[in-house]
Amino acid sequence: MTSLGESRKSGAAELGVGRVVAWLKAHSHQILVFVILIAGWQALTLWRGVYWFSSPWGVLTRFINGILGGELLSHASYTASEAVIGFVIGAIPATILPFLLRRWPMATAILDPVMVGGYGAPKLALAPLFILWFGIGIESKVALVAITVFFIVYFSALSGVRALEPKLVQMAQVAGANERDVARYIVFPGAVPYIFTGFRIAMPYSIGGAVIAELLSANRGLGYLIQFSATNFDTTGIFTALFMTTLIVALGNWSVNIVERRLLRWRPPPDVRMQTGT
Repeated sequence: MTSLGESRKSGAAELGVGRVVAWLKAHSHQILVFVILIAGWQALTLWRGVYWFSSPWGVLTRFINGILGGELLSHASYTASEAVIGFVIGAIPATILPFLLRRWPMATAILDPVMVGGYGAPKLALAPLFILWFGIGIESKVALVAITVFFIVYFSALSGVRALEPKLVQMAQVAGANERDVARYIVFPGAVPYIFTGFRIAMPYSIGGAVIAELLSANRGLGYLIQFSATNFDTTGIFTALFMTTLIVALGNWSVNIVERRLLRWRPPPDVRMQTGT
């Protein structure tokens, strides 16, 4: 029994080591790029000095101390909550609207110039208006994030609806499908990949919009922390806040990918689709 238990433990240990080695091999290029970036950053620090470019070790130390002390997590959670609330408020109507307009091409044509103009308008220029309308609290930041996300997701969802093959809809209607069945089983599944492409693009913009709004007027958040550090010529604080912002963006993108994989389990893997020619 003892030898059997020991063999199981050794087998599990070998399996774990094998997985680590496989992961390192699969991500070797990303690791190499990361090492080069850190080395270049350290070289800039040695060349220009810590005052201009804080060292990677200094940023890591400040980051760990900020996490353990709770201050960095407090600012990060405030920025993340602004981004999440604004993302939801902007993404839900942007996802639904193209499906509602699918049966009214004339309405889509009328709204197109307005949507294109709203998409092209610099959102940063709207931040002072939102601060004037909603105040310096979380509402103005959420509004800026929501309007930024709305146009990105809207045009992605609209592209998915327009990319639908009309013959599929005609075949379903001939088979007796009503409008609800067509929207549920044909239009929506076909548009989901486009919608999640919009989500992935809009996710970093939501974090960036929240940080930019905090740079203009806030007393909390990562944007406020960046502004406060810049005022005090604290480059380590700036880099630490930027590093935390990057982590939030990576976490948000990972969450979107998880949800997309679960919703699109019906699709074959990319290599299978390539082999079958579909």
